[in-house]
Amino acid sequence: MTLAILATLGGLGILAWSADKFVYAAAAVARYLGIAPLIIGMLVIGFGTSAPELVVSGFAAAGGNPELALGNAFGSNVANIGLILGITALVTPVAVHRGVVRKELPVVLAVTGLVWVLIADRALTSVNAITLLVVLGVLIAWSLFIAIRNPDDELGVEAEAESAARGLSKRAAWIWVVAGLVLLVLSSRLLVWGAVGIAERLGWPDLVIGLTVVAIGTSAPELAAAVAAARKGEGDLVVGNIIGSNLFNTLGVVGLAGVIAPTAVSQEVITRDLPVVAVFTVVLVIFALGRKSRRGGQGRINRVEGGAFLAAFIAYTAYLLLTGI
Repeated sequence: MTLAILATLGGLGILAWSADKFVYAAAAVARYLGIAPLIIGMLVIGFGTSAPELVVSGFAAAGGNPELALGNAFGSNVANIGLILGITALVTPVAVHRGVVRKELPVVLAVTGLVWVLIADRALTSVNAITLLVVLGVLIAWSLFIAIRNPDDELGVEAEAESAARGLSKRAAWIWVVAGLVLLVLSSRLLVWGAVGIAERLGWPDLVIGLTVVAIGTSAPELAAAVAAARKGEGDLVVGNIIGSNLFNTLGVVGLAGVIAPTAVSQEVITRDLPVVAVFTVVLVIFALGRKSRRGGQGRINRVEGGAFLAAFIAYTAYLLLTGI
């Protein structure tokens, strides 16, 4: 048990550190290769922040623990809103542009509904998984098309500028891409091994460990970045990263896990966890549209609302850990 706990903590720590190095080194390499800043901001950085969830879930599915992969994906979605956005809003209120509420958050809700429908028969099949990956591809292509028509897209520009500030040389960038990827893989294997060991010793299903320990750990790298962005007044970057991460978790991470290892799905995922993801997203829309924050075409997640998100996340996580089901 002690060894499993140490492996889990060590895996989480290395994962968080290597994920940050890998994402920004990859962005630097993309700049040196002449890739447009907009694409770097939206794809390399935006979706790259979900690299920990993707790698961990891939190894979990390949290792015969597909429910750990599902728990990681859906638990990370809850952690992104409840933990990351909650803490960030407590530190400083987070501005939300109206366009995000009208266009992007409804897409997250629709995607959550799609997964719900596909696994309603308690099975994540290869066809279901491929469907999710195809939808992800379509959304990426559509986002790029819209962004290209608006080359001054604020999210892409801010994200690319953050990457450029790291100032990596070409050689250092390539070294860190390779080293970061290797460390991502190794730390993910270590994390999955430790998490499965803890689950076995405590008698908890893989799903609960995935929804709690693993989900929080793989979401942790985004917390410091979110607080820093909010302090600089880049609220759209915070919410945009959360939306991108949740979309990628729901479509890419679940899709990859289903392609690697089609699996039966626990009833709790359908009746408890997916509804929680949907409720958190709906409440985010409500808070962002709140009457108190209607200023200059922007909504705002204030400290009270951030506290509510964090309290709800703590309650959900405590329930999972106490019941162990």
